Amino acid sequence: MGDRFSNKIKEDYLKKILSIIAITIVFFVIYFLQINLFNWFNIYGISPNLFIIFILFIGLFIGKKIGFAFGIIFGLYIDIINGKILGQTAIMLGIVGLLGEYLDKSFSKESRITLMLMVASTTIIYEIGIYLISIISLGVNIEILSFIKILLIEIIYNTIITIIIYPLIQMAGVELENTFKQQKIRSRYF
Repeated sequence: MGDRFSNKIKEDYLKKILSIIAITIVFFVIYFLQINLFNWFNIYGISPNLFIIFILFIGLFIGKKIGFAFGIIFGLYIDIINGKILGQTAIMLGIVGLLGEYLDKSFSKESRITLMLMVASTTIIYEIGIYLISIISLGVNIEILSFIKILLIEIIYNTIITIIIYPLIQMAGVELENTFKQQKIRSRYF
């Protein structure tokens, strides 16, 4: 009995490690797509932000601690490679990861429309945060109309991509949820 329990723990641990490795590989694939492919497919120079969708996905299906951690780690990587302000993307992607767990508890992620609204709302929060940090840190001029145009195009882009990859999100999400959010059985005596 003890061996079976010990093997189950080892198996669960191995699944989590393999999932984290897979998430990291997916991040680098998304990074490659974001930097290369979507530079060609843009609207008025604006491309989708796949990182928002990805970190929200992690927060929704795995949990806020892991979503927050991946948001910070991947955000720091993006900031080091491409950023103007170190930590800007890390902070905002960390917030997106935290929001994922909150949205998971408040709304159903099984509905395509609900998931689209989650992506739209986190895109708004992310972009407003990035814009405010840029204004404070870099002294960027406030251009509300230009910002709103960029924000609307990015929301539309992110939502369309969410519609396209929805089946993949659900399939991978269920697997990750089963791996990371295992039900804990608690005995209650009355």
